[in-house]
Amino acid sequence: MKTYKTSEVAKIIGIHPNTVRFYEEWGLIPKADRKPNGYRVFTIFHIDQLKLARIAFKIEILQNGLRKKIVETIKASANGDFDKAISLAKEYLHLIHKEQKNTKEAINIAKQILYGKTSSDRLCLKRKEVSEYLNISIDKLRNWELNGLLSVKRKQNGYRFYTSVDIERLKIIRSLRCANYSLEAILRMLNAMSVNPQINMEKVLNTPKSDTDIISVCDKLILSLQEAAQNAELIIEILKDMKVKFNNPPY
Repeated sequence: MKTYKTSEVAKIIGIHPNTVRFYEEWGLIPKADRKPNGYRVFTIFHIDQLKLARIAFKIEILQNGLRKKIVETIKASANGDFDKAISLAKEYLHLIHKEQKNTKEAINIAKQILYGKTSSDRLCLKRKEVSEYLNISIDKLRNWELNGLLSVKRKQNGYRFYTSVDIERLKIIRSLRCANYSLEAILRMLNAMSVNPQINMEKVLNTPKSDTDIISVCDKLILSLQEAAQNAELIIEILKDMKVKFNNPPY
């Protein structure tokens, strides 16, 4: 069985040797055997696993469980549990498709707000119902409210109720968070929109790019999600190949 040094693995993958060590430390590749002198000994399984991980983390979408799911996928593969890894990768792909749908909806809502249109629905939901309806945890809803992203009205009995306008605002917040915008930046954007829907979002966000507004942010997220979906499909095919290739340890 051919083996490799850390520097050789790093050269093959095109990364720094320390990155190889970090991936091992984080459980993204299997623990390497050691020589009597302490040097790590890698195999072709480590190399294939590193290639897989690099594809997985090429597009970094941290929010809404996507990052957690792809990390779980890579760790399952590192442990040689390819059936579990394939199942997790399919769940990851499903989550991406779900975010793509959410983001397109957020764009439509943002356009309606910009054109002065409001929702004609008459929703009146409790926090728990909103959590289930939007698949956003109650803790996250509470955190967004505490940070001023949403001001929810209360009934005479003190219970909060969420209107259709609140739901639309939450859908936009959800997509902007998925695009890795900070709560502070989102709050700035939403406050500015409530005062003047036609306001220049680039100035509001104080970002260096001139084309940054609420719609272009979501457009860019859609492109990232498209690339992530393509990578997820590739990961599933690679995992199927690895399942056959590394069926019988040692590798």
